[in-house]
Amino acid sequence: MTHTSTSSSGRNQAVGAYGERVASAHLTGLGMVVLDRNWRCGDGEVDLVLRDGRALVACEVKTRTSLDHGSPHEAITDVKLRRLQRLGRQWAETHHVSPPEIRVDLVAVLRPAKGAALVEHVRGIG
Repeated sequence: MTHTSTSSSGRNQAVGAYGERVASAHLTGLGMVVLDRNWRCGDGEVDLVLRDGRALVACEVKTRTSLDHGSPHEAITDVKLRRLQRLGRQWAETHHVSPPEIRVDLVAVLRPAKGAALVEHVRGIG
């Protein structure tokens, strides 16, 4: 049992890391600047912290290999959204910046068995 969960966990981490690389490339292609990756503090983690013009963006990346367990959007609960908003503010305070706007974005990455990943960027969720 332990072996199965470990390999499943490793597979999930690999899929997540892949999704974050795809999301980062997609967002920088839109002109956004990556400031931090997997930033952690006592309250949680932000997958990507970016600058979009003058706005600071706390970006959640959700990667799926299928939609069998729901869409990536369904994984963002109100509790998760509030935590990401708080983490964006904490990142700004920790890094001594005062952006005029802090928003939360979602990048949903669907990695099919064959072909290129499908990427959807939702600006300002919540």
